[in-house]
Amino acid sequence: MLEQPVTDVFFDLDHTLWDFERNSELTYRRIFRDAGLQVDIPAFLQVYIPLNFELWKAYREGRIGSRELRYTRLRSVFEKLGMAVGDQQIEWLSEAYIEFLSTHTYLMPDAEDILGYLSGKYRLHIITNGFGEVQYKKLRNSRIDGYFTEVIHSERAGVKKPDPKIFRLALELAGIGARQAVMIGDSLEADILGARAVGFQTIHFNVHGDAVGAAGPVIHGLREIKSYL
Repeated sequence: MLEQPVTDVFFDLDHTLWDFERNSELTYRRIFRDAGLQVDIPAFLQVYIPLNFELWKAYREGRIGSRELRYTRLRSVFEKLGMAVGDQQIEWLSEAYIEFLSTHTYLMPDAEDILGYLSGKYRLHIITNGFGEVQYKKLRNSRIDGYFTEVIHSERAGVKKPDPKIFRLALELAGIGARQAVMIGDSLEADILGARAVGFQTIHFNVHGDAVGAAGPVIHGLREIKSYL
């Protein structure tokens, strides 16, 4: 169980409820086909996934902007794979990726089950660093938008997790104190440590195999949330 009873549950979206890796792969398969590019998808993803993770960290920390993130991850992967792809085509691919990503709707295992279970007991919300318009589309197209009272994204807050301001805004919008809230997410740094610094209780969905210390409960599947809530 958690340290104190809670009234509100805050979820991260990508990698926590929405299956980012699977939906991203499907999107790249589509846009590469549309662009007439012959790409070895497994080789592409082997380079892309860790690179994208590092670039998102740089974006979260304010070291790069969204446009640079979208362009650089493709330019760098193509260079590593020895593929000659021009800037104009990379720009098209980066825009097409954002356009089509939210049309794929795979969720993490047991996501709908746990949302149904929790929705009768708590108010549910989203706190995400993703681009606002894209995140709303993901929620709607995956048909889980109706579960959530508030969707707090980095554009709305003006900062990104783990900045305390985004968590404080979430509490303000929910009208609760920090100890009434629990944050559930996959990122130890952005979701868990960020939320705990403001006073949230947390449940770390450790899908990345992070080394964890004294940072609250850790789960490896969403169904395990039922042991705590």
